[in-house]
Amino acid sequence: MTLIILPGIGGSGEAHWQTIWQSEGSQWVRFQPTSWDHPELDDWAQALDEAIRQTDEPAILIAHSLACLLVAHWAARSQLARRVAGAFLVAVPDPDGPRFPLAEAGTFADPPSVPLPFPTLILASSNDPYASFKHAERRAFDWKAGIIDVGALGHVNSASGLGAWLEGRRLLTAFRSGAHRSNG
Repeated sequence: MTLIILPGIGGSGEAHWQTIWQSEGSQWVRFQPTSWDHPELDDWAQALDEAIRQTDEPAILIAHSLACLLVAHWAARSQLARRVAGAFLVAVPDPDGPRFPLAEAGTFADPPSVPLPFPTLILASSNDPYASFKHAERRAFDWKAGIIDVGALGHVNSASGLGAWLEGRRLLTAFRSGAHRSNG
């Protein structure tokens, strides 16, 4: 399976767990929108389509923050969603929350509230400044996703000081194993 990294705004810098995981080998691919700092939903969706087209294998989407909303929008409109074996969504932001960057990312607001067409797991922090745990539970319910409380890890980003985030990696390995069996 191909593992597609979907960073949020800013693109997940060198100290972010997504970038560290990606450095582990060739099965990791990072989608490439036109701009990490000025996100537009259509552009990011096209970049995700392109990343899916680049692989001959089923893909696991590993999304952080704004890219979690991308996955929901994209799954509702792309024929390529059938090539996804699963989505691992970390720190789903609340577009109605006070910290959501509406001016920069308004096109991502109002994601579909329908089940995602592939196995999905949401990892949520109990003290994420961009979304309450209750919000993550609502998204899990809407998207028919599993949910795991990863504890008080802030926005689960480089500012959280996670480095390679070994617990997250173990959770991804378990999720990937289950997705492999269901697509197998």
